[in-house]
Amino acid sequence: MKKNALFISLSLMLAIGLASCLKDPKPTEAAKLNMPEQPYNYADLDLPQHMQAEFSANAPTVFSNIGGGIIDPGFGFFGDIISNPQVTDHGATLGRVLFYDTKLSLNNAVACATCHKQELAFADPTAGSKGFEGKVTTRNSMAIINVALNRNLFWDSRVQSAKELTLKPVQNHIEMGMEDLSVLVKKLGKTDYYPSLFNKAFGDSYITEERISDALAQFLCSMVSVDSRFDAFQAGDQAALSDLEKLGMDVFFRAETKCASCHSGSNFMADDRPGGEYGDPDFGFGGGGPKGTANNGLDLTTADAGLRNGQFRIPSLRNIALTGPYMHDGRFKTLEEVVEFYDNGIKLHPNLDKKLIGEDGEPLRLNLSNLEKKALVAFLESLTDRSLIVDEKFSNPFN
Repeated sequence: MKKNALFISLSLMLAIGLASCLKDPKPTEAAKLNMPEQPYNYADLDLPQHMQAEFSANAPTVFSNIGGGIIDPGFGFFGDIISNPQVTDHGATLGRVLFYDTKLSLNNAVACATCHKQELAFADPTAGSKGFEGKVTTRNSMAIINVALNRNLFWDSRVQSAKELTLKPVQNHIEMGMEDLSVLVKKLGKTDYYPSLFNKAFGDSYITEERISDALAQFLCSMVSVDSRFDAFQAGDQAALSDLEKLGMDVFFRAETKCASCHSGSNFMADDRPGGEYGDPDFGFGGGGPKGTANNGLDLTTADAGLRNGQFRIPSLRNIALTGPYMHDGRFKTLEEVVEFYDNGIKLHPNLDKKLIGEDGEPLRLNLSNLEKKALVAFLESLTDRSLIVDEKFSNPFN
């Protein structure tokens, strides 16, 4: 009888334990918010001269001091639907809290910042990121760099604005698991800090999916990286770069290497405006859709199709020294490996980008010297913005 009673007792305890595990976890109180009385300045940009044209042309509606309105002229008919919201100080402040809050995940364990770490230019140091319930992503978490300048985001360019991007990871069953956003709205409404933050950002305390997305997008767009040693050099400080880095800059911008043909402009990114050479004929009116992607010959056969046929977004090279591992699958751990690949490792894939095909019809071979390779890496390291990774207004507000 005692054995039976013990068995029944243990079985009952196990059943209760399993039942509690199957329930949605109760929201846990986050660490105390440590917020300034006056919000940080997110809305007004202080840009070096060589970056002003880049932002004026590509993000005219986002910041109060370089434009206004809600329609991005680069998207024509679609502009009023998918353009990024205008950044405000209170809106980006709310976005900062949301970005670091684990309540955005179903089990209160993962935040946006879990896979996008400030000290790494908002990248992740692993090939795949650990998300909801320990599941691991199949692609490397991209760094968050001057998002306001991008029109196509994610490795496969499947969204066309920061606002459209923000809730995709939250709802993803691997990343944050909050597939039903109405659950998130209710959860945030039960906190003691979000009603006030939403009121300051939007004029009332009403919490909606749209407003969550809007605030997160404002915060992402406010992460502006323009303060590297390369920027100082561009502003006239010739001593900002070493002789080795200047050699690397020469290698980067040579017509033969074609580095700058993909990573162009002051943001070192592909032009991803609609239409043109790399436009998708199946997208939009009269063709001309997502640009800024390429098949770079990583493999002879494509395991991950990306946008299609092994095409992946060409990211900005700013802060690249902080954002490894590299490529969509994080296969290269160091910049030296990346340079070596582009020097002599490109595979002749059927859909290889034509910029990476030599005049002989074979994959491009740079045949750089060891010194040139070292110099190129040194130049890429000069694109690091040390102020971004310590700026308090982009840091974790919970302590």
